[in-house]
Amino acid sequence: MDTARTFEPARSLAEVHSSVETTHIGLWRRMFAFAGPAYLVSVGYMDPGNWATDLEGGARFGYRLLWVLVMSNAMAVLLQTLSARLGIVAGRDLAQACRETYPRPITYALWVLCEIAIAACDLAEVLGAAIGLNLLFHLPLLVGVAITAADTLLVLWFQRFGIRIIEAVILALITVIAGCFCIEIILSRPAFSEMATGLVPRLSTQNLYIAIAILGATVMPHNLYLHSALVQTRQIGKTPEARHIACHYNFIDSLVALNGALLVNAAILVVAGTVFFKRGIVVTEIQQAHLLLAPLLGTSVASVVFAIALLCSGQSSTLTGTLAGQIVMEGFLNFRMRPWLRRLITRSLAIIPAAITIYWAGERGVYHLLILSQVILSMQLPFAIIPLVHFTSDRRRMGEFANKTWVIILSWITAVVILALNVWLMGQSIADWLAVAGYWRPYVIVLLAVAGIFLIALLLWVTVEPVLTRRGARFGRAPVTLPAAAVSAADAPVYSRILVPLDHTALDHLAIAHAAAMARMHHAKLYLLHVEEGVTSQVYGSLSSTAEVEAGRKYLDDIVDSLRAEGVDVETMVAHSSNPNREIVRCARQIQPDLLVMGAHGHGGLKDLIFGTTINSVRHKLRIPLLVVRDVGK
Repeated sequence: MDTARTFEPARSLAEVHSSVETTHIGLWRRMFAFAGPAYLVSVGYMDPGNWATDLEGGARFGYRLLWVLVMSNAMAVLLQTLSARLGIVAGRDLAQACRETYPRPITYALWVLCEIAIAACDLAEVLGAAIGLNLLFHLPLLVGVAITAADTLLVLWFQRFGIRIIEAVILALITVIAGCFCIEIILSRPAFSEMATGLVPRLSTQNLYIAIAILGATVMPHNLYLHSALVQTRQIGKTPEARHIACHYNFIDSLVALNGALLVNAAILVVAGTVFFKRGIVVTEIQQAHLLLAPLLGTSVASVVFAIALLCSGQSSTLTGTLAGQIVMEGFLNFRMRPWLRRLITRSLAIIPAAITIYWAGERGVYHLLILSQVILSMQLPFAIIPLVHFTSDRRRMGEFANKTWVIILSWITAVVILALNVWLMGQSIADWLAVAGYWRPYVIVLLAVAGIFLIALLLWVTVEPVLTRRGARFGRAPVTLPAAAVSAADAPVYSRILVPLDHTALDHLAIAHAAAMARMHHAKLYLLHVEEGVTSQVYGSLSSTAEVEAGRKYLDDIVDSLRAEGVDVETMVAHSSNPNREIVRCARQIQPDLLVMGAHGHGGLKDLIFGTTINSVRHKLRIPLLVVRDVGK
């Protein structure tokens, strides 16, 4: 009998994974159950970065860039649908799929680029919220930027209540934003017949920069990672029929949410075109738009609702940006950072350049920094889109849900269009940089050449590698298994009780393998301990019954069955606490083991602050032998 078992990799957003019931009877109730992920994603399509690009585009070019918004939205619907399908069918978010497909150096490079994109997005949120506070309460921008650092606590507080509460808060903020711009449209009274001319594609060197910025602000790369994880918060059956239903309802969710975001963006551009472009007013900062709305439209209501919508936009983007950062880090690197520290680092990367820009360049510099952040987002898009198209077109990974031929063609056309526009923009930007470089021109050329070679090589690898090596055909490079055969052990003292804390990671199989070998040699009893850290577990303790808790129980039961089949005496213990270190010590003092076996992640020093110090914290409080095992391949 084969008793080896395969350990499944960590799940996306494990705290809320499969936490929303979807087996409702009735069309509308089921549709409501699936609705939500796309609304969280759509927030990224109407964040303060979009405001800057839409205002700039409308004020400088009138309605002529409306076609860019429509094209970007069509691309967004296609790509977000592929992202949702990857999460539903493959059970992986995009970051996890990249980690399991590409070599480690490529994975790290993709992670760094994605973190840069998230920092750029967070920069837009910081500046947008600070400007909103300035417009409503006349706070200096530097003070507003400092206040935005505190929204870390707000995000962590909301996460305690589950994904549906977060979705409800986001939907409320979106409703406020949409309502505000309905009022702005009514007040500005645009000529709808003229708006139709803006749907005709026209592109020139004058409006290329803004067009690319609008594209980057609309089709945001981190949203592709976010959506593939959020759809897994729904309970989705394993049968093809259940997955077809989930894909169908998530497509409706995406279509409604993203078209709503399109209407908001179009409203911003149309208001700017109607109020500013027709009067020949050049808008160089969001505050200027706010100040001019009241006298030009004849009412102060326009300015107030503009500021309220901007503040709501910044805060709603903060919530989804936090989730995206968590997904990207856990997916690419397969570890969890403490949520408050993860948010603090990301927000610091946005606050520092924002504060420097405000101090040195003033409010006009803030406006240009907003637009630049959106261009950075656009430059990262190919590195998210190309892997997504590869993964969702792979029949071995997706089965019958793999992309049809026409979808593959549209997806690659989208990727090529975005890449071509980026190359065009980069060529124009490089020419501008070199023209003003002066003495630094040789150094700028060397720096650009190195960066260009790196990015081109990475893009070629990401594009060609899955086709050549067929690594995209399997989930992971090698399954992590629990050895069924005995592991030899050297002479050791006699042990009768061995405690093994588990954390549901690949390290568990190492700790259990060593502990099982010791137990067979000494005829000892194994005690397997797992600490549930979720909010529900902390409140309800042993009465908790979430999807994550149930999955944890099944995980332990499978290990017990495997070990007992090998003749190992084993008992499980489940604790519920926010402090695993304390629970390990408490349980050890309760059962009085002769040996404690723990898996180590192989970090120390500064990383202990980031990832925690379970082993050091425990070993100093217990007076028993401690066997620390780690993967020698790490």
